[in-house]
Amino acid sequence: MLMKPILMMSASISCQLSGDIHGEVLSHNRLLDRMGNEMDASRGILSGTLDRFKMVFERKSGRATCKLVGFLVAFFLSLYLLIRVLRHSM
Repeated sequence: MLMKPILMMSASISCQLSGDIHGEVLSHNRLLDRMGNEMDASRGILSGTLDRFKMVFERKSGRATCKLVGFLVAFFLSLYLLIRVLRHSM
């Protein structure tokens, strides 16, 4: 006779636990869906940017501009690193 209340309590806890797990699964699925939608939007933006970059790079003046920008970035990056190394060595 004592087994029946224990069994009922165990079944109740099991039912509540499975309901909680179901809620968590639904919550994670919504989160993953939102992340997927954001990734799709980002992919669209990046592909548009890449297309514009290709159009600029196909023209000779665009290539020269890209080389100039690349050189300037590399120059200032190396200058920054040189100054940083010299400051830390003092």
